[in-house]
Amino acid sequence: MDMFQNNPYAALPGVTPEELGYIQQALSQLTENQQKFFYMNYTGKRKNPQDILIFTIIGFFGVAGIQRFVLGQTVMGILYLFTAGFCWIGTIVDLVNNKSLTLEYNQSMVYESFQMAKMTN
Repeated sequence: MDMFQNNPYAALPGVTPEELGYIQQALSQLTENQQKFFYMNYTGKRKNPQDILIFTIIGFFGVAGIQRFVLGQTVMGILYLFTAGFCWIGTIVDLVNNKSLTLEYNQSMVYESFQMAKMTN
């Protein structure tokens, strides 16, 4: 329980060491109230890598591009949708790279949440 109290981000599902490092770097510049705001904002926006993997598998066997829509990449989602995931090649690549896709999205959410937290008092 001490680990959770010291670092509640370590308990997030699917969190990676890279993501934790990125979060710690952002938190070092925030006050305690800003960190609380950051936590509430970020945990609502971040995506779990396992969820993205499931959406990619669903896209492989059903409607391609769901994972791209979930990650906020609407144009790529539409392209995947109308091209059957670039003839399944893009979907296979996303199956292999689902963790890096999720990490990239989560890093952008860290930055966005950090900027919002800095504006609060």
